[in-house]
Amino acid sequence: MSKTLSRRTALAWGPALALLLAACATRPTAPSRLPKLHLAPAELGRSLSLVQRLSVYRLDTPEAAPQTVDVQLEADAGGLRLAGFALGQRILMLQWDGLQLRVQRHLMLPAEVDTDRMLRDLCLVFWPLEALRAHLPTGWTLEADAGQRLLLQEGRTVIRVGIETLGSDGEKIELLNLVEGYRLLIESKPQAT
Repeated sequence: MSKTLSRRTALAWGPALALLLAACATRPTAPSRLPKLHLAPAELGRSLSLVQRLSVYRLDTPEAAPQTVDVQLEADAGGLRLAGFALGQRILMLQWDGLQLRVQRHLMLPAEVDTDRMLRDLCLVFWPLEALRAHLPTGWTLEADAGQRLLLQEGRTVIRVGIETLGSDGEKIELLNLVEGYRLLIESKPQAT
């Protein structure tokens, strides 16, 4: 993994990371009805090195302010790595090599944080359409047009991903999960080398 975020950035966004990830962990006791979609990094077909600002909104409390945090994401054919920071230290490290999902968690990270869900959402956003379609179970489809992906079960939309390309400034991505009850906004920029 590249150099970590600056200590000042980690301090500023750290407390929000724990809340953000907890907010993503809706319905922790019920298994997801959505396909797992843990695609191998080799199927990504490109390399990623991104700094992202994530904001999550719970659909059951639309008046609540979003939880926002900065993370680093890197991926290539050999693996995917996602790191989150709080109070000057890493509180989450997710590594996926296509066979094994390894997670290192800090004690302050809520146990309900669902890293399988995080990996599924990353795949839905970044992996090629044909690779995703090849892994969908019967009854599920993935449709796409300019800047949008729709995951459907028996013709009903369950997840919508909108992607707005900002040229060299990166992308703005909105993932709306109607089954698990959250909206995730991702501001994604290339990581400085």
